[in-house]
Amino acid sequence: MAGIVRRYPLTCFFVAVYGITWLFWLPYALSEDGLGWWHFRFPEVLGDTQLAGLLVGGYLGPFASAFAVTALADGVPGLRRWRARLFRWRIAPRWYLFSVLGIPLVLLAGSLVLTRDVHRVGVSMILLYLGGMVLQMLTSSLAEEPGWRDFALPRLQARHGPLLGTVILGPLWAWWHLPLFLTTWNRGGGGLRAIALFTLLAVAFSVVITWAFNRTGESLPVAMLIHASNNNTFSVLTPVLLPGLVNSEQVTVASLIGYGVLAVVLVIVTRGRLGYPGPVPGRTSGPGPGSGPAADRAEVARSVGDVTT
Repeated sequence: MAGIVRRYPLTCFFVAVYGITWLFWLPYALSEDGLGWWHFRFPEVLGDTQLAGLLVGGYLGPFASAFAVTALADGVPGLRRWRARLFRWRIAPRWYLFSVLGIPLVLLAGSLVLTRDVHRVGVSMILLYLGGMVLQMLTSSLAEEPGWRDFALPRLQARHGPLLGTVILGPLWAWWHLPLFLTTWNRGGGGLRAIALFTLLAVAFSVVITWAFNRTGESLPVAMLIHASNNNTFSVLTPVLLPGLVNSEQVTVASLIGYGVLAVVLVIVTRGRLGYPGPVPGRTSGPGPGSGPAADRAEVARSVGDVTT
Protein backbone atom coordinates (compact mmCIF):
# COMPACT_ATOMS: atom_id res chain seq x y z
CA MET A 1 0.00 0.00 0.00
CA ALA A 2 2.78 2.45 0.87
CA GLY A 3 4.45 1.73 -2.46
CA ILE A 4 1.24 2.47 -4.36
CA VAL A 5 0.79 5.73 -2.46
CA ARG A 6 4.38 6.79 -3.17
CA ARG A 7 3.92 6.06 -6.87
CA TYR A 8 0.45 7.61 -7.27
CA PRO A 9 0.05 10.16 -4.46
CA LEU A 10 -2.46 12.40 -6.25
CA THR A 11 -4.67 9.51 -7.35
CA CYS A 12 -4.61 8.01 -3.86
CA PHE A 13 -5.45 11.38 -2.34
CA PHE A 14 -8.48 11.98 -4.54
CA VAL A 15 -9.76 8.42 -4.09
CA ALA A 16 -9.42 8.75 -0.31
CA VAL A 17 -11.04 12.19 -0.24
CA TYR A 18 -14.08 11.12 -2.21
CA GLY A 19 -14.47 7.74 -0.55
CA ILE A 20 -14.11 8.90 3.05
CA THR A 21 -16.15 12.09 2.73
CA TRP A 22 -19.02 10.56 0.78
CA LEU A 23 -19.23 7.67 3.24
CA PHE A 24 -19.70 10.08 6.14
CA TRP A 25 -22.03 12.38 4.17
CA LEU A 26 -24.31 9.54 3.09
CA PRO A 27 -26.42 9.60 6.30
CA TYR A 28 -26.99 13.34 5.88
CA ALA A 29 -28.04 12.89 2.25
CA LEU A 30 -30.46 10.09 3.20
CA SER A 31 -31.90 11.88 6.26
CA GLU A 32 -34.79 14.33 6.36
CA ASP A 33 -32.21 17.03 5.62
CA GLY A 34 -31.77 15.37 2.22
CA LEU A 35 -33.77 12.74 0.36
CA GLY A 36 -35.85 11.85 3.40
CA TRP A 37 -35.33 8.09 3.02
CA TRP A 38 -34.03 7.89 6.58
CA HIS A 39 -36.56 9.35 9.04
CA PHE A 40 -34.05 11.17 11.14
CA ARG A 41 -32.99 14.80 11.33
CA PHE A 42 -29.54 15.92 12.42
CA PRO A 43 -29.39 18.27 15.42
CA GLU A 44 -29.23 21.98 14.75
CA VAL A 45 -26.04 23.83 15.61
CA LEU A 46 -26.18 27.62 15.26
CA GLY A 47 -29.57 27.34 13.62
CA ASP A 48 -28.66 24.74 10.97
CA THR A 49 -28.03 21.01 10.70
CA GLN A 50 -25.11 21.27 8.26
CA LEU A 51 -22.43 21.60 10.94
CA ALA A 52 -23.51 18.36 12.65
CA GLY A 53 -24.11 16.52 9.40
CA LEU A 54 -21.12 17.55 7.31
CA LEU A 55 -18.19 18.54 9.50
CA VAL A 56 -16.87 15.05 10.31
CA GLY A 57 -16.83 14.01 6.64
CA GLY A 58 -15.28 17.33 5.70
CA TYR A 59 -12.38 16.90 8.10
CA LEU A 60 -11.81 13.19 7.49
CA GLY A 61 -11.77 13.81 3.73
CA PRO A 62 -9.30 16.50 2.55
CA PHE A 63 -7.45 17.17 5.80
CA ALA A 64 -6.91 13.61 7.00
CA SER A 65 -6.27 12.26 3.48
CA ALA A 66 -3.64 14.92 2.80
CA PHE A 67 -1.89 14.13 6.08
CA ALA A 68 -1.94 10.35 5.52
CA VAL A 69 -0.85 10.42 1.88
CA THR A 70 1.91 12.94 2.59
CA ALA A 71 3.20 10.80 5.44
CA LEU A 72 3.26 7.65 3.29
CA ALA A 73 4.53 9.26 0.10
CA ASP A 74 7.04 11.81 1.40
CA GLY A 75 7.70 10.88 5.01
CA VAL A 76 8.72 13.37 7.68
CA PRO A 77 10.30 15.88 5.21
CA GLY A 78 7.04 16.00 3.26
CA LEU A 79 5.01 16.52 6.41
CA ARG A 80 7.31 19.39 7.38
CA ARG A 81 6.74 21.09 4.02
CA TRP A 82 2.98 20.50 4.29
CA ARG A 83 2.93 21.94 7.81
CA ALA A 84 5.13 24.90 6.83
CA ARG A 85 2.58 26.04 4.21
CA LEU A 86 -0.21 25.60 6.76
CA PHE A 87 1.42 28.07 9.17
CA ARG A 88 2.84 30.56 6.65
CA TRP A 89 1.21 33.65 8.18
CA ARG A 90 4.05 36.17 7.62
CA ILE A 91 2.93 37.76 4.39
CA ALA A 92 2.24 41.29 3.17
CA PRO A 93 -0.80 42.87 4.93
CA ARG A 94 -2.44 43.66 1.57
CA TRP A 95 -3.17 39.97 1.09
CA TYR A 96 -5.18 39.89 4.30
CA LEU A 97 -7.10 42.94 3.14
CA PHE A 98 -7.77 41.27 -0.19
CA SER A 99 -8.96 38.10 1.52
CA VAL A 100 -11.24 39.74 4.08
CA LEU A 101 -12.46 42.83 2.18
CA GLY A 102 -11.66 42.24 -1.49
CA ILE A 103 -13.56 38.96 -1.80
CA PRO A 104 -16.88 40.42 -0.50
CA LEU A 105 -16.45 43.33 -2.92
CA VAL A 106 -15.92 40.94 -5.84
CA LEU A 107 -19.04 39.04 -4.87
CA LEU A 108 -21.01 42.26 -4.42
CA ALA A 109 -19.97 43.43 -7.88
CA GLY A 110 -21.15 40.16 -9.40
CA SER A 111 -24.41 40.30 -7.43
CA LEU A 112 -25.23 43.81 -8.63
CA VAL A 113 -25.51 42.43 -12.15
CA LEU A 114 -28.51 40.36 -10.99
CA THR A 115 -30.14 42.61 -8.41
CA ARG A 116 -30.03 46.28 -7.42
CA ASP A 117 -31.95 45.69 -4.20
CA VAL A 118 -29.13 46.53 -1.79
CA HIS A 119 -29.74 47.19 1.89
CA ARG A 120 -27.44 48.77 4.43
CA VAL A 121 -25.41 46.70 6.86
CA GLY A 122 -25.23 47.86 10.47
CA VAL A 123 -22.54 47.50 13.10
CA SER A 124 -24.16 44.38 14.54
CA MET A 125 -24.01 42.70 11.14
CA ILE A 126 -20.31 43.54 10.79
CA LEU A 127 -19.62 41.97 14.20
CA LEU A 128 -21.63 38.92 13.16
CA TYR A 129 -19.61 38.76 9.96
CA LEU A 130 -16.32 38.79 11.88
CA GLY A 131 -17.57 36.05 14.20
CA GLY A 132 -18.66 34.05 11.16
CA MET A 133 -15.15 34.37 9.71
CA VAL A 134 -13.71 32.66 12.78
CA LEU A 135 -16.26 29.85 12.49
CA GLN A 136 -15.62 29.41 8.75
CA MET A 137 -11.86 29.33 9.29
CA LEU A 138 -12.20 26.56 11.88
CA THR A 139 -14.68 24.51 9.86
CA SER A 140 -14.80 24.54 6.04
CA SER A 141 -11.46 26.29 5.48
CA LEU A 142 -9.39 24.24 7.92
CA ALA A 143 -11.11 21.03 6.85
CA GLU A 144 -10.66 21.53 3.09
CA GLU A 145 -7.71 23.73 2.22
CA PRO A 146 -4.90 21.59 3.74
CA GLY A 147 -5.99 19.01 1.18
CA TRP A 148 -6.97 20.94 -1.94
CA ARG A 149 -4.39 23.71 -1.85
CA ASP A 150 -1.66 22.49 0.54
CA PHE A 151 -1.42 18.95 -0.87
CA ALA A 152 -2.99 18.79 -4.35
CA LEU A 153 -2.25 22.20 -5.88
CA PRO A 154 1.58 22.15 -5.54
CA ARG A 155 1.70 18.69 -7.13
CA LEU A 156 -0.69 19.61 -9.95
CA GLN A 157 1.23 22.82 -10.68
CA ALA A 158 4.56 21.00 -10.80
CA ARG A 159 3.14 18.41 -13.20
CA HIS A 160 0.80 20.48 -15.40
CA GLY A 161 1.62 24.12 -14.73
CA PRO A 162 -0.43 26.63 -12.71
CA LEU A 163 -3.29 27.23 -15.14
CA LEU A 164 -3.94 23.67 -16.28
CA GLY A 165 -3.32 22.36 -12.77
CA THR A 166 -5.96 24.76 -11.45
CA VAL A 167 -8.41 23.84 -14.20
CA ILE A 168 -7.98 20.18 -13.23
CA LEU A 169 -8.36 20.85 -9.52
CA GLY A 170 -11.47 23.05 -9.88
CA PRO A 171 -13.90 20.34 -11.10
CA LEU A 172 -12.47 17.76 -8.70
CA TRP A 173 -13.12 20.17 -5.85
CA ALA A 174 -16.61 20.95 -7.15
CA TRP A 175 -17.67 17.32 -7.70
CA TRP A 176 -16.54 16.43 -4.18
CA HIS A 177 -19.66 18.39 -3.13
CA LEU A 178 -22.03 16.26 -5.25
CA PRO A 179 -23.82 14.50 -2.33
CA LEU A 180 -24.67 17.93 -0.92
CA PHE A 181 -26.84 18.70 -3.95
CA LEU A 182 -29.26 16.14 -2.51
CA THR A 183 -29.52 18.04 0.79
CA THR A 184 -30.69 21.38 2.15
CA TRP A 185 -27.17 22.67 1.37
CA ASN A 186 -28.48 23.22 -2.18
CA ARG A 187 -31.43 25.42 -1.33
CA GLY A 188 -32.34 26.30 -4.90
CA GLY A 189 -32.44 22.84 -6.52
CA GLY A 190 -31.62 22.82 -10.22
CA GLY A 191 -30.16 19.35 -10.78
CA LEU A 192 -27.53 19.11 -13.51
CA ARG A 193 -27.76 22.82 -14.31
CA ALA A 194 -26.86 23.68 -10.71
CA ILE A 195 -23.94 21.23 -10.77
CA ALA A 196 -22.62 22.66 -14.07
CA LEU A 197 -22.78 26.23 -12.78
CA PHE A 198 -21.12 25.23 -9.53
CA THR A 199 -18.32 23.49 -11.44
CA LEU A 200 -17.63 26.61 -13.51
CA LEU A 201 -17.67 28.66 -10.32
CA ALA A 202 -15.17 26.30 -8.65
CA VAL A 203 -12.78 26.69 -11.60
CA ALA A 204 -13.00 30.50 -11.60
CA PHE A 205 -12.69 30.67 -7.82
CA SER A 206 -9.74 28.27 -7.90
CA VAL A 207 -7.90 30.58 -10.33
CA VAL A 208 -8.21 33.41 -7.78
CA ILE A 209 -7.03 31.21 -4.91
CA THR A 210 -4.11 29.81 -6.94
CA TRP A 211 -2.93 33.31 -7.81
CA ALA A 212 -3.05 34.47 -4.18
CA PHE A 213 -1.47 31.20 -2.96
CA ASN A 214 1.44 31.51 -5.39
CA ARG A 215 1.99 35.24 -4.93
CA THR A 216 2.32 34.79 -1.15
CA GLY A 217 4.94 32.05 -1.36
CA GLU A 218 2.36 29.25 -0.95
CA SER A 219 0.68 30.66 2.14
CA LEU A 220 -2.21 28.38 3.06
CA PRO A 221 -3.74 30.89 5.53
CA VAL A 222 -4.46 33.18 2.57
CA ALA A 223 -6.26 30.37 0.73
CA MET A 224 -8.19 29.58 3.92
CA LEU A 225 -9.17 33.22 4.46
CA ILE A 226 -10.35 33.60 0.87
CA HIS A 227 -12.42 30.43 1.18
CA ALA A 228 -13.84 31.54 4.54
CA SER A 229 -14.61 35.03 3.27
CA ASN A 230 -16.48 33.62 0.28
CA ASN A 231 -18.63 31.29 2.42
CA ASN A 232 -19.19 33.88 5.10
CA THR A 233 -20.30 36.58 2.68
CA PHE A 234 -23.17 34.51 1.35
CA SER A 235 -24.14 32.96 4.68
CA VAL A 236 -24.08 36.16 6.76
CA LEU A 237 -24.07 39.28 4.57
CA THR A 238 -26.09 38.30 1.52
CA PRO A 239 -29.43 37.55 3.23
CA VAL A 240 -29.43 41.09 4.68
CA LEU A 241 -27.41 43.07 2.15
CA LEU A 242 -28.83 41.47 -1.02
CA PRO A 243 -32.32 40.09 -0.31
CA GLY A 244 -32.95 39.91 -4.06
CA LEU A 245 -30.80 36.76 -4.28
CA VAL A 246 -33.37 34.22 -3.16
CA ASN A 247 -31.87 30.81 -4.00
CA SER A 248 -28.62 28.90 -4.47
CA GLU A 249 -28.58 29.20 -8.25
CA GLN A 250 -28.74 33.00 -8.15
CA VAL A 251 -25.97 33.07 -5.58
CA THR A 252 -23.87 30.77 -7.78
CA VAL A 253 -24.44 32.90 -10.88
CA ALA A 254 -23.58 36.09 -8.99
CA SER A 255 -20.38 34.49 -7.70
CA LEU A 256 -19.52 33.17 -11.15
CA ILE A 257 -19.84 36.65 -12.64
CA GLY A 258 -17.56 38.21 -10.03
CA TYR A 259 -14.91 35.50 -9.95
CA GLY A 260 -15.17 34.83 -13.68
CA VAL A 261 -14.24 38.38 -14.60
CA LEU A 262 -11.44 38.48 -12.04
CA ALA A 263 -10.11 35.08 -13.16
CA VAL A 264 -9.99 36.13 -16.83
CA VAL A 265 -8.14 39.32 -15.90
CA LEU A 266 -5.61 37.37 -13.80
CA VAL A 267 -4.98 34.84 -16.56
CA ILE A 268 -4.42 37.61 -19.12
CA VAL A 269 -2.25 39.80 -16.89
CA THR A 270 -0.06 36.92 -15.65
CA ARG A 271 -0.10 35.15 -19.06
CA GLY A 272 -1.37 32.04 -17.35
CA ARG A 273 1.40 31.84 -14.74
CA LEU A 274 -0.84 32.99 -11.86
CA GLY A 275 2.20 33.97 -9.82
CA TYR A 276 3.82 30.55 -10.13
CA PRO A 277 7.57 30.97 -9.45
CA GLY A 278 8.88 27.84 -11.19
CA PRO A 279 9.13 26.77 -14.83
CA VAL A 280 5.82 25.83 -16.46
CA PRO A 281 5.82 22.26 -17.87
CA GLY A 282 5.50 22.17 -21.62
CA ARG A 283 6.30 25.85 -22.12
CA THR A 284 9.36 26.62 -24.20
CA SER A 285 11.39 29.67 -23.26
CA GLY A 286 11.99 31.93 -26.19
CA PRO A 287 14.12 35.04 -26.50
CA GLY A 288 11.16 37.37 -26.22
CA PRO A 289 10.55 39.57 -23.20
CA GLY A 290 8.87 38.04 -20.22
CA SER A 291 10.03 34.48 -20.87
CA GLY A 292 12.86 32.23 -19.87
CA PRO A 293 14.98 32.02 -16.71
CA ALA A 294 15.05 35.78 -16.18
CA ALA A 295 11.26 35.89 -16.06
CA ASP A 296 11.23 32.94 -13.68
CA ARG A 297 13.72 34.68 -11.39
CA ALA A 298 11.67 37.87 -11.50
CA GLU A 299 8.53 35.97 -10.62
CA VAL A 300 10.31 34.32 -7.69
CA ALA A 301 11.56 37.71 -6.51
CA ARG A 302 8.06 39.15 -6.63
CA SER A 303 6.69 36.22 -4.65
CA VAL A 304 9.43 36.51 -2.05
CA GLY A 305 8.75 40.23 -1.84
CA ASP A 306 5.08 39.56 -1.16
CA VAL A 307 5.97 37.21 1.70
CA THR A 308 8.47 39.52 3.36
CA THR A 309 7.03 42.95 2.71
